[in-house]
Formats: sequence, C-alpha cells, structure tokens
Amino acid sequence: MKPKIIDNFGREHTYLRISLTDRCNLRCFYCMPEDGIELVDKPNIMTLEEIIGISREFVDLGVDTIRLTGGEPLIRKNFSFLARELSNLGVTLKITTNGIVLDKYLDLFEEIGLKRINISLDTLDKAKSVFITKRDYFGRIMANVCECLKRGFDIKLNVVLINDVNDDEINDFIRLTESEHLDIKFIEFMPFKGNEWDWSKGVSEQRILDTVSEEFGKLTKLEDPAHSTSRNFRVKGYKGSFGIVSTVTNPFCAGCNRIRLTADGKMKNCLFAVSETDLLTPFRKGSSIQPVILNSIKEKKFSRDGMDLKMDADHYEQNRSMTSIGG
Repeated sequence: MKPKIIDNFGREHTYLRISLTDRCNLRCFYCMPEDGIELVDKPNIMTLEEIIGISREFVDLGVDTIRLTGGEPLIRKNFSFLARELSNLGVTLKITTNGIVLDKYLDLFEEIGLKRINISLDTLDKAKSVFITKRDYFGRIMANVCECLKRGFDIKLNVVLINDVNDDEINDFIRLTESEHLDIKFIEFMPFKGNEWDWSKGVSEQRILDTVSEEFGKLTKLEDPAHSTSRNFRVKGYKGSFGIVSTVTNPFCAGCNRIRLTADGKMKNCLFAVSETDLLTPFRKGSSIQPVILNSIKEKKFSRDGMDLKMDADHYEQNRSMTSIGG
C-alpha cells in the first residue's frame, strides 16, 4: 500500500494548489504590497515539465484535486500544454483566475473537462474596480463571467470584503444568485506581508449573515462539502448560493486537506505557514521527493500555522505576500 500525506492530527491531504507564477496583470492592494514584490528569478521558477513531474509525485501519494493559481495562472506561457498534461493525471482540475483573459481558454477547458472556475471579483462597480485593482479590465472580466455561465461552467466569484470599500455590495452580489447557478464566495480580509492588515478593515462572518438576512429573510443552510473552506447558504427560491470563508473570525482548519506549492517549488503546509520545504532542488537533482513531502506534512500546525488566538503581525509579516504564495 502506497503511503498517504497524513499529518500528526490524522488529516489526509488530497488537494494541491499550485502557483504557476508570481506575476499578475492586476495590482489589488490586499494582495500586492503598494511597492510591489521582489519577483522570483526565472531560473528559480518551476518549468512546465517540473510542475507536471512534481504533480505526479503528489498524485502518487493520494492527491486527487489540483487547483491552478498565481499570481495570474493564465498569463503563464504555454499554459494550454500544462493544463492538458495535468488533466491526464486523473485528478479533478480547477483554476482560480482574475478572469481577464479567460475567454481565450474556455474551449480548452471544455476539451479537458475543467469545469470549476473561481473568478476573483471584489466589486460590481467599474470605478471601484479600478481603485482596487489599479487597472481597468472590469468590462472584460464581467463579459467573461457571463460567457462562463452561458457555457455552463461551475463558477464561484471570490469576493474579498473590506470595510468601507466594498462591504456595501454584499446584497448586490447575493442578487446575482437569484436567476443564475452561481456561487458567491465572501472572504474575510486576511493578513499577509505588506498588505497593511488590521481587523478594523475586516467584515466578519456574522456581519455578512446579518446583512443578508435583514434583506432577504431566513437563509437556508446548505450541507458543506467535505473539507469545505466555506460555510454555505442559499436565499429561499434562488438558483445560486453563497459561502463565507471566515479565516479570521471562525477558522475551518479542523478538516484541512490542502497543500500549497509556490511557483519556485516550495511546499507550504498552510496559507499562513512561515516555514517552507524546498521540493524543486531535490527534484532537479533526481532525488525522490516523496519522503520530503511526507516528512514536511508532519510539521503542519493544527490551525493557521499556530496563530490560534490572534493574527500575530510578528508571524504573518514573515510570510510571503499573497500574490507570491498563490491565491
């Protein structure tokens, strides 16, 4: 029997998130520090062949789901080749994207059976979108969201809520679910290196629920999928649904089955993990990385890399910025 990726709390890890690049064509202030980031030198970035090879090692250890992230994954050169090769590994393939160039790949996604697409969209207002992202791609993104829904993809809109920025749009997003099979994923503002986080900017799970309930009445609590990072709900009679990722106020770490692989080949056991395990160097040397993976997962903390009671600035400022980790 082949070994599985199991931590010291008995959690089996079957979900791998791979950052294809630390580059992005947006500059969202909660993700990208104001003065930018120090990009990884190209020779230290995993090649497409290395991504495929390392992914095979994880699949051999029981990983059955791979999500492609960035930066922005769709700006990675020769993305189509990579997606086709990963789709042949027998896993459920997913992607998180800002949606700007999504239309160029929808035929490919239909071809390889990639149905689940998360699109980062923090506002339904064009002017506010420019403020958040520092770029003007709102019209293109919205057109691609509509095209995805038209083609029948399973779409989630990732909405990072920030007080006095987009918290007044909660119910506007909910209304999108009335006539579309669409999932809205509200995400509490999380701290990373350089994003000037403090919880006064945050919007809690309870506040979101109170806001939606006040407008739409009693909500239907949906059954959350195994290992779900969100608690999920539906307005009565609506086709779509919404979920809340409450990383700050109500962590969901007990059932975590996720591992992250950065664009430079570092394994992170947690989004907030300061320590990283280098897989790319031994892989390039021809050494087996499976023992490295299995040993690394034993170092995983139970919750938020040990930040159980509070978000500790001394801790998260030692982490990478969000765009460097992978969304």
